[in-house]
Amino acid sequence: MNDPDDIERVLLEGANWKELRFYQKSEALYQMTFVFCDRFLPKHGDRTVDQMVQAARSGKQNIIEGSEDGKTSTEMELKLLNVARSSTHELREDFKDYLLSRKLSLWDKNHPRYTKMHDFTRAHNRLEDYEPFFARWSDEEMANIGYTMCCQIDVMMNGYLATLEDRFRKEGGMKERMYRVRTGYRAEQDRRMQEMEATIKQQAARIKALEAELARKKEEERKEEEGRGNKRTQEDATIKASSSPILSGPLSSSPVL
Repeated sequence: MNDPDDIERVLLEGANWKELRFYQKSEALYQMTFVFCDRFLPKHGDRTVDQMVQAARSGKQNIIEGSEDGKTSTEMELKLLNVARSSTHELREDFKDYLLSRKLSLWDKNHPRYTKMHDFTRAHNRLEDYEPFFARWSDEEMANIGYTMCCQIDVMMNGYLATLEDRFRKEGGMKERMYRVRTGYRAEQDRRMQEMEATIKQQAARIKALEAELARKKEEERKEEEGRGNKRTQEDATIKASSSPILSGPLSSSPVL
């Protein structure tokens, strides 16, 4: 018998966005971007500041909203996480443009500092891992680290999105889950009804068998009682016959004529 808790739920569990590594890295990236813009870009008159801060914030916030909406709609979660990816791509290009427009190095695999930077950012996701360096890094260092973090966030999100898309293909969205839950509930009720009907039939057959057995025993008892009654009647007749004076008294002598 299936446990009712085994029936599919309409609402999904949803991911705890605070524990998602790409969210943690996005949060650190947002705070670092804010400091980067404050330290190295003009306070007024440069739209790049607003664009970079908004792109960093959009990446972080859409992860939160997507994860929350994912409890009811995998489709909406996919859309919002893709918005987050797009915002991260935009921020990555802003860091790249900053470096190239100022003739600073974009650290690739051949750069002597690339491996150390890459290993550090890959191993660390939380804000507290980066915050102590915000006031110490140069603009070249911070821009390269921001660019690398954007790339790593994109890779992590791609893997997560692939998992969501696979689940969506297999399970469908909210409407499909509601349909399966409803039909699953009906099927469970039908199964229980069939079990009850089968139990009732078994009990009815058992009662019928018991009634037949009882009737058979009563008939046997009736025949036995009838037999005993016939036997007593015969015995009484025998006793009565043996005690009759005609049959059992002494013969009287007839007078001689």
